Amino acid sequence: MRTSNPIFSRWGATRDAGPADAYPRRPVRATVGGRPADDLSTNPYAPGAGPRTGTTAVTLDDVIVRTATTLGTVALTAVLSWLLLPVDEANIGRSYGIAVGAALVAFVLCLAQAFKRAPSPALILGYAAFEGVFLGVLSSTVSTYIAPGVVVQAVLGTFAVAAGTLIAYRMRWIRVTRRFTGFVGAAATGFLLLLAADALFSAFGAGNGLGFHSGGLGIVFGLIGIVLGAAFLALDFRQVEDAVAYGAPREEAWLAAFGLTTTLVWIYLEVLRVLTILNSDN
Repeated sequence: MRTSNPIFSRWGATRDAGPADAYPRRPVRATVGGRPADDLSTNPYAPGAGPRTGTTAVTLDDVIVRTATTLGTVALTAVLSWLLLPVDEANIGRSYGIAVGAALVAFVLCLAQAFKRAPSPALILGYAAFEGVFLGVLSSTVSTYIAPGVVVQAVLGTFAVAAGTLIAYRMRWIRVTRRFTGFVGAAATGFLLLLAADALFSAFGAGNGLGFHSGGLGIVFGLIGIVLGAAFLALDFRQVEDAVAYGAPREEAWLAAFGLTTTLVWIYLEVLRVLTILNSDN
């Protein structure tokens, strides 16, 4: 599987992406898809696959703890930026400037981690901290000037999408196959290209860009973004499941936290977009 979220992921990149329940969870040396689990063409964490031997295998608890740490960092810095960077008329320019700068730093840190061969907790937590600053100012602005109370609704909506996706994945209503992965990747590429085109049209005087920020088209585009986020979340769940099954090194839990965090941020932004449009049109 070559991608698990709208940014990047490297877990499971060297093996086939069949249905998740076709692979045994333990022991690691069992057969996987009819081939030995220690076959390097199948198991990227098998002995001899690189500097991974002699390490402690990752567990689901490791993933949960590190994901909670990363999401907690996002939440903490978001709350602090909401409180310390007011968006009233006297301070809105400064707050916006800090938020844009934080978003750029978060993007750079995200790319830096994406191209590293090994997970870096410092980069991942740094990304989470700066992303939280951006989200805090953005959420404060939306809540103050457009739709009071919408942020709580967006947070609850994000949790609802995540819980629904997890249930659907565990019940195997969503089956993460190679075809599913390719379709999601292609759809996400088109979605991001449309976002880039919308930004260019807006920057060069086309007013509301392609119209993705208001009206029925904005709602439809936001709903598509939420569905894509849920699909990437299913890929994240599959990669966590595979990492535990294959006995991936414990440090890979940070990559799981990174992927889950970027996906949940994506979903939150799209839910916030839809709710903002709905509230502003009423």
